Amino acid sequence: MKKLGWAVALSIAICTPLWAREVASHPHGDAHSEAAQKSSELTLVKQNALLQKNTEGKGYGPQSPRDLSNPKGANGRVFAFAPPYQEMNLCNIHFHKNAEHKGGEFTTFAGYGDGHGYHTGYKYSGQLSADQAQPLSEDVCPSKHGGVQVGDTIELHYVYSTAQVQPGATLNACLSDIGANPQLRVESQVFVLVNDPIAADFADLTQTGEVNGYHQAVKIPQNSGDPVQYAGSTTGPAYNDKGSPLQVTWSVRPKVLKVNAATVGQWCKGNAFKEDHAHGVRNLVVDEKLLSKMR
Repeated sequence: MKKLGWAVALSIAICTPLWAREVASHPHGDAHSEAAQKSSELTLVKQNALLQKNTEGKGYGPQSPRDLSNPKGANGRVFAFAPPYQEMNLCNIHFHKNAEHKGGEFTTFAGYGDGHGYHTGYKYSGQLSADQAQPLSEDVCPSKHGGVQVGDTIELHYVYSTAQVQPGATLNACLSDIGANPQLRVESQVFVLVNDPIAADFADLTQTGEVNGYHQAVKIPQNSGDPVQYAGSTTGPAYNDKGSPLQVTWSVRPKVLKVNAATVGQWCKGNAFKEDHAHGVRNLVVDEKLLSKMR
């Protein structure tokens, strides 16, 4: 416990400048909300300290998500980049509420959250028109953590594997008993939900098919900037306080695209991936010992 206490103190010292920038955009409200925020901040510190403690000297490779504007990294584990996604099999599609990564047009901090991956991450930094911002009559993709609504940001993950697999539910669909150690790639696109019938259709964005013998998402956006590529890991709040063992090549597009919120809700009612809600986000990884040096 004493060692953990020192780790928490060290994490506070390291993270304070980052917090100062984030808190500046989220001024405190009443005493109750201020106390809640302090509690959430402390939770983040403890999770970062545990992540450091639980990965120290254990050989974990570089982790995700990260600030895409910071190319620095000191993780010594090196692995080959996965092939282009066109030469791999699509195995899963899912999305997270708020962007897990920070960068491009998604740099607005959503808050420290509940410690379990919800109400945190990063939001679209731009503005919607008055018409686009009109809320739907009810949230879509409801869950015990809440649904999504017009104005919300999501990060969509197209997951690919070199294994001979086909699209399916969860990341287990990306693994095979035959090929026990496939290479993995995530093509990531951030969207903001809008009330606009002519905005992108989520069913179209997640359309699948076979191309040159590979299972593919055939409508991955090609108009959102040059992807930032780096070596990392799987994400999700389950890894807030421990390292992810899986190696992933990431390709994150910097521009946010608009998607019709109603079509997201329709997709959640039935799809090949059995996805019906937005996933939580993993804390941004800031320890350079857990980050790869970006190309």
